[in-house]
Amino acid sequence: MLHQLILILMGPIFWVQGKYVRKSIPYLEEAEGPRHGRCGQGKKPLRVLLIGDSAAAGVGAKCQSQALSGQLTSTLGKQFRVEWQLIAKTGNTTKQVLQSALLHPKQMYDVVVISAGVNDVTKPTSATKWIQHQQTLTNTLRSHFSCQHIILNEIPPMEVFPSLPHPLRWYLGSKAKAFNRKLAKWVDTQPDCELVNIGGPLDVVHMAVDGFHPGPQIYQQWGRAVAKLIEARWSSHR
Repeated sequence: MLHQLILILMGPIFWVQGKYVRKSIPYLEEAEGPRHGRCGQGKKPLRVLLIGDSAAAGVGAKCQSQALSGQLTSTLGKQFRVEWQLIAKTGNTTKQVLQSALLHPKQMYDVVVISAGVNDVTKPTSATKWIQHQQTLTNTLRSHFSCQHIILNEIPPMEVFPSLPHPLRWYLGSKAKAFNRKLAKWVDTQPDCELVNIGGPLDVVHMAVDGFHPGPQIYQQWGRAVAKLIEARWSSHR
């Protein structure tokens, strides 16, 4: 409610600043390279689906090996035989991620990793409505992919994004925190879901040149954090 009120009061300023940001931020392509594959020499098979937005697609990294998909699967490959698939597109909101999932053929995955939220924060979407979208998405993933483990990612601290001017930066950062609080509270009620914490403050030096997306070092940190959750749950899983 608070953020909706602020949006009404400061909407014209945010509109002008948003228009400036869209023109000033350099456009970065999604990371090159395969979006599915097999890797690893471990004894246990593991099927992993990554789904989401530009961060899932690896914007800010030159190739998928430097992006989340490559960092995650290379880490998991030390312990598992990983079969993986990436479904991601720049600009995707949570509702669009859901649509992408439904367009993908039904098949079984053990783990699904979701990256979605930044594009919802930049839209006039409330935290309550966003959680409803997240719930619909996770329920769809359960039924469509028979997954047993769903990993959701916190929205990054947008209040430190160098590409965003104030007060827009403050507003989006505050809204992202509100989204994350509701997400954490909901995830705690879902036994098959976990919320990844990359750990430590975001080092803007390691962000991509657009000041909005992760760079390779952040993707590495992120991939290892996700892998740690997967390994903890699946190392002893038969």
